[in-house]
Amino acid sequence: MALTRLPRLHLMMLMLILLTVFFLSCQKQSETPTLEGPGVVNSADDVPIHYQVAGTGAPALVFIHCWCCDRGFWDAQVPYFSENYTVVTIDLAGHGESPADREVWTIPAFGLDVVAVVEKLDLKRAVLIGHSMGGPVILEATRHIPERVIGLVGVDNFQDMGQKWPQEEFEAFLSTMEADFQGTTRNFVRSMFPPTADSALVEQVVANLSSAPPEVGLGAMEAYFNWFRDDFDQAVTEIDAPLHCISADLWPTNVEGNRKYFPSFDISLMPGRGHFLHMEDPETFNRLLDETVEAFTSTAASD
Repeated sequence: MALTRLPRLHLMMLMLILLTVFFLSCQKQSETPTLEGPGVVNSADDVPIHYQVAGTGAPALVFIHCWCCDRGFWDAQVPYFSENYTVVTIDLAGHGESPADREVWTIPAFGLDVVAVVEKLDLKRAVLIGHSMGGPVILEATRHIPERVIGLVGVDNFQDMGQKWPQEEFEAFLSTMEADFQGTTRNFVRSMFPPTADSALVEQVVANLSSAPPEVGLGAMEAYFNWFRDDFDQAVTEIDAPLHCISADLWPTNVEGNRKYFPSFDISLMPGRGHFLHMEDPETFNRLLDETVEAFTSTAASD
């Protein structure tokens, strides 16, 4: 009798093991949803923030666009970096697909847009990359999630951290923009390109930025100025992550002055390029960014 029951007992045990493995597998899949593709998450003030994820490697690279732009401005970076990293591109509130449902535009609020996405995706190790206005945004985000950020990359920004734009000059510029947002923005954006820049790219960028909602453009521009005046000094004292900039040489960078705020500050220059250097010369930009990410990863691994 025992001999005839033994195989049946083994069979029942095997079935139990298989069911347990299946259950645990299903549970793991439900706890770790597929990240790739579009997504949306509410920011701290309930504005829906749209984002896109490509790739699955580590660390995660989180790309933040500049003033009046959108996540599409990183289209030349996504295919390159998603081969080895998780790549996240975000539309800040009032930009791209994210609605302009914000009463007051501030850099700290934009920073919380980034935080919402990083926490939604549960990114454990991230490099935050911010172009122009995106630079202050990634610093603000890092203040809230320092344990998740292994490095910061500024793209053509932070040329002189200690320099403040005089109030009267800024107010005069803002008044001109208020009177003619599209015309002022067109001239402003064209001045950011060198004479050798591809004319089709210049007109594409000019058309994109000048068609932004004026209330968002004016609000974000004022927020950018106010942050450097009111929040910068406090923000930099709370950030330990290394900062590396990739910049054009149209405007000189005060490297030693910047190191008073970020001792780790370093820079890679792209001579002959303008403010949208990642679009003007994506091959060189991607190489420099790749080297920077590798350096951050190596440093984080050794800590």
